[in-house]
Amino acid sequence: MTPASPLPRYQQALAAATRNSTRFQRLDRRWVAAKIILFLIFAVASLAVIHYAPQYSFALALLIVAIIVTFVLHERTLARLRRSQRLMRFCEQAMARLEDRWPGTGASGERFLDNAHLYARDLDLFGSGSLFELLSICRTRSGEETLAHWLLTPALVEVIGQRQSAVQDLAPRFDFREAMALAGEEMQVGVHPEKFIAWCEAPSPLARFFSRFIAPLLALLWVATLVLWFIEYARTGVAGSPLWIIAISVLNYGVRFLFGKGAESAADAVEEAVTAHDLALLSAVFELMEHEAFQSEKLLALQSVVGRQPECASRALRSLNRRLQWLESRHNMALRLFAPFLFTTTLLVSPVEAWRQQHGRHLQAWLTAAGEIEALLSLSCYAAEHPQAVFPAFTAETPTFHATALTHPLLPASRAVPNDVRLDASLQLIVLSGPNMAGKSTLLRAIGLNAVLAQAGAPVCAAQLTLSPLAVAASICVLDSLQGGLSRFYAEIQRLKQMQDRALATPGVLFLLDELFSGTNSNDRRTGTEAIVRTLLRHAAIGIVTTHDLALTQIVDRLGDRPGDQLGGHAANYHFGDRFHSGELHFDYRMTPGIVESTNALQLMRAVGLDV
Repeated sequence: MTPASPLPRYQQALAAATRNSTRFQRLDRRWVAAKIILFLIFAVASLAVIHYAPQYSFALALLIVAIIVTFVLHERTLARLRRSQRLMRFCEQAMARLEDRWPGTGASGERFLDNAHLYARDLDLFGSGSLFELLSICRTRSGEETLAHWLLTPALVEVIGQRQSAVQDLAPRFDFREAMALAGEEMQVGVHPEKFIAWCEAPSPLARFFSRFIAPLLALLWVATLVLWFIEYARTGVAGSPLWIIAISVLNYGVRFLFGKGAESAADAVEEAVTAHDLALLSAVFELMEHEAFQSEKLLALQSVVGRQPECASRALRSLNRRLQWLESRHNMALRLFAPFLFTTTLLVSPVEAWRQQHGRHLQAWLTAAGEIEALLSLSCYAAEHPQAVFPAFTAETPTFHATALTHPLLPASRAVPNDVRLDASLQLIVLSGPNMAGKSTLLRAIGLNAVLAQAGAPVCAAQLTLSPLAVAASICVLDSLQGGLSRFYAEIQRLKQMQDRALATPGVLFLLDELFSGTNSNDRRTGTEAIVRTLLRHAAIGIVTTHDLALTQIVDRLGDRPGDQLGGHAANYHFGDRFHSGELHFDYRMTPGIVESTNALQLMRAVGLDV
């Protein structure tokens, strides 16, 4: 029985969101018209009351109340409109993934791309049309960084099992994913966790005694002196001497000049680390996490981190949000006029610093938990949208990679051709020969990407997959570097040195080598490839080498020809074939035992019009 597609659910949600968006757009236009009409009525009424009927001044107050109510109701309508539009985008992106229109529609994660990584660029982990773009539905930087880390770093088998249980728990929770997508305002990955955490862990530049006692006392003294002066003037009608006001103003200004720099530094630091809008998103995400009824142990453990009493993460961040909104008012021009005498920055930043002292030590744990839940939510969304995908099984028999009907995760299901791949201690090496465009590189990427998904805790594109913990290493898309002065050949041999070092240090490397040493002569290519393969196989590595140089297929027969060499019989030749029919090349993309018997380079040249 074919699992049900979530596409109808997204279509229904999109239709409802579209209807709501249309309705709120009409209401928006009506509220705008209502505000214009009320302002005109207020202007006319003000003139009438002032010149003809001052006894009806209360009517102006009623009009002001009506205008305020109109503004509030209009803002609520706009919030609902923005929410409907966010839901529309969420559903449209999900439908694009299901209909294979997703490349270029999501977060590419390009900032995580490291050309020195052993497989990130080769397997298209990041960038437009990448695995990260297909997976990520994260709203925060913590979530994106966690997901990227999981794709770049294989987890322990115990951790993978915990993630699989969490993904299975989250996969059917469509409403929770929708709520997380709509949490907060229209912001995505705005919070920089490293800055926020650094601020929480940094020592406060604010002098505690000055901020708690001296500044409030002097500000109160200045206000009291000013109020008493006005009271005396109102009572007697005679302006008293402003000497006391001037003296206290000079005193406050001098004290602020000497001791107020710490407050300015503290305020600038927190405003650079995080904004009130960022906190609105984080608190909304945390609140959803705190109230969801999870079942898996992993999710319950993460939930306990953010929901720890006496004050949970969402409530604490809402408190900081309010304090930051007050702090932002220090930029108001009216307050800036009196800031030298009222210590406004000191008084407004003190509650923020108090929050940091109380909650700052918990922030890293909160953000880590939020990042993990968002990464798990991304994997669960992938599982829900790919119901045919299966969770892999892990074995302690290193090295092992047994896949049945394996396909490429980034290819549309209608185009992806399944292949069986079996690599283990008895068959460590497959030399895959075949003509150009036959699908050799695609198979390498399919193997690598599914190994990455499996060790991140996600389901894989296969009918069945059993593997041991594997260190994936690929040389498929090695690039030269003009800035670094590296040719493609030198970049390739550096990558192979990385692979060799990894194999020496870590048993169980899964190597994926595509057309090695294409930048050198045929003899050096054969000698170098054979030497590299021998070294990797001796250290319990498994993998595939592709080639259209048929001389390289002889490696399979030569592996056991050295005295004491135990590699004989541990390698096999496979190939991808093609056929040329009616002037067109046709490929079946099926891996078949044996060495390829045909080439297509000349046919391809002639097909594009080259005279060969």
